[in-house]
Amino acid sequence: MNQKLAHVALLVNDYDEAIDFYTKKIGFVVIENISLDENKRWILIAPKGNHETCLLLAKASDEEQKSYIGNQAGGRVFLFLHTDNFWRDYERMVTEGVLFVREPVKEIYGTVAVFKDLYGNLWDLIEPKK
Repeated sequence: MNQKLAHVALLVNDYDEAIDFYTKKIGFVVIENISLDENKRWILIAPKGNHETCLLLAKASDEEQKSYIGNQAGGRVFLFLHTDNFWRDYERMVTEGVLFVREPVKEIYGTVAVFKDLYGNLWDLIEPKK
């Protein structure tokens, strides 16, 4: 059997504001941006260096879905972004105005800090120990 995790859906308020945040502040690239109808788009974004697992930007379509924007993991860290150079990416993100809610620390598994995306979802920025 050969399986892989391809996409993770991320609820957003607006496609374009999400694209703007993730490309300009986090450094992701748009892999696909296809209009499915007048209200729905298929948008995949991923880190520049690896497109194997992508985020699918999913615009909330009703009040229940909207209530989960920014809290898809119940207040826990939701997504984990690995990097090959923690300090390069951390400094760039800070310069771009990304809010880090836990300062960088060296852990047994690597260097890590926690940031919020534009909706409040928590992310780990991690440079794994080699």
